[in-house]
Amino acid sequence: MHFAAILPLQSGASIRDYSLHYETYGTLNAAKSNAVLICHALNASHHVAGVYAGQTRSEGWWDNMIGPGKPVDTNQFFVIGINNLGSCFGSTGPMHVNPDSGRVYGANFPVVTVEDWVNAQARLLDVLGIQTLAAVMGGSLGGMQALSWTLQYPERVAHAVVVASAPNLTAENIAFNEVARRAIVTDPDFHGGHFYEHGTVPKRGLRIARMIGHITYLSDDVMNEKFGRQLRAAVRRDDAGGGTAHEAANAGAYRYSTQDIEFQIESYLRHQADKFAEYFDANTYLLITRALDYFDPARTYGGDLSHALARASCKFLLVSFTTDWRFAPKRSREIVKALLDNRRDVSYAEIDAPHGHDAFLLDDPRYVNVVRSYFDGIAKAVGGNP
Repeated sequence: MHFAAILPLQSGASIRDYSLHYETYGTLNAAKSNAVLICHALNASHHVAGVYAGQTRSEGWWDNMIGPGKPVDTNQFFVIGINNLGSCFGSTGPMHVNPDSGRVYGANFPVVTVEDWVNAQARLLDVLGIQTLAAVMGGSLGGMQALSWTLQYPERVAHAVVVASAPNLTAENIAFNEVARRAIVTDPDFHGGHFYEHGTVPKRGLRIARMIGHITYLSDDVMNEKFGRQLRAAVRRDDAGGGTAHEAANAGAYRYSTQDIEFQIESYLRHQADKFAEYFDANTYLLITRALDYFDPARTYGGDLSHALARASCKFLLVSFTTDWRFAPKRSREIVKALLDNRRDVSYAEIDAPHGHDAFLLDDPRYVNVVRSYFDGIAKAVGGNP
């Protein structure tokens, strides 16, 4: 969907002649009361469910949660996924042409915030004729967008589902983001963000950024259970069959190489990093992690989250996971307390799951059933899709 009109941004800048890519699932009912907006996290997109015809490995990133008969049942709801402004999956971003200069935006793409994304999403819903959302839902950064919807457009949201999220980032989280950004901007192929003009991609920086992210998304328990201190099979064979007995004894079955991949966890991280560097845009990574850093609805209220959330009027479901140390349960409980301080209707589930932050994308039956039960209640209230 193309928008010619200027969109003012929180930074004081603006953008015009931009496009947002989106997908819809299910059917909007006659009353237009069964719409559910799904907000995506850092490296996801508008493709939240289903598969593309004739394409392998094209499953939507939340396909286990959204679809016919699933917790967010598209037989009942009209589900909308929107790719955020500044992303690299179709919506206008740094790799597109700036209509004012005729050149690719690159590093000159304006800074965007969670609030900017919500304003852009609201414009798209206006064109679709959807005034009120039955629910807005998101995990991680998507959860921040869902929360922001309840503050920016409280009259347009009936329910908000905020999963594995937080009211702002801790200093530790900002630090992780900064290390990842430095890896990208110090890559010789970055060229100050104008690498498109040089025909290069800062893949080394992107790989390191992705490895840092993956480490923080997994729990210590999962990493130990999945990988432990296992060596790759080729390394074990080499150590068993090569070298002298003296060398093998001294090496303790390791080659102590500074270059080779020896441990399974190393192989996994490099594999994920290589994939990420092939499809994700470096400038987009910088933009989105900054948006994460900037989000803090309590900032203009002297840090008082209860005061900040007083504007919210909808009903809430919050879900957190015990081993998620990047968006820890205590951060969700801060939101719950602030909403209860304002006497809002809040349901909260803290799932004892071993999967770390990635748990919000997985199939823990307790988590899935909580979401299913909550949306069953919403379907009854809005009449679903007859």
